[in-house]
Amino acid sequence: MIEKKYQTKIIVNDQEGLGLISACMSGGRVKVSDIKYLPSNRIFLLSVERSRIEEEKDKRKINSILKVDFCSKVKSKNIDQKKKDLILELIAIDYLKNKEDFEINLIFNNNAHIALTTEVIDVTLEDQNEIGKQ
Repeated sequence: MIEKKYQTKIIVNDQEGLGLISACMSGGRVKVSDIKYLPSNRIFLLSVERSRIEEEKDKRKINSILKVDFCSKVKSKNIDQKKKDLILELIAIDYLKNKEDFEINLIFNNNAHIALTTEVIDVTLEDQNEIGKQ
């Protein structure tokens, strides 16, 4: 029997959707060199190694890409960007409304965090490939 492999792609534009992506990515590992901001395209990208939690019986490790569109500003705190091999653990994703913009916060271990300023909430989490069985 051929095993079907489905890749997750979650596209969100509200608080409830961000909560879903936060739950999927919680505990995910992010290498500093895999965090990218493309200011001319207004896109923020982050590659994360995470456990697939969408299905109870499926605990594979998956490499996923988090993409935030319409990102006008990125600020980080307690992240040494010169340490390209430093691994951060993502704890949660949250947001707040700040006048006309939204601030999406990526909260990591060791009090590290990234704040993304966006016009709207337009976030995609897309699986790329399986890393290995758990």
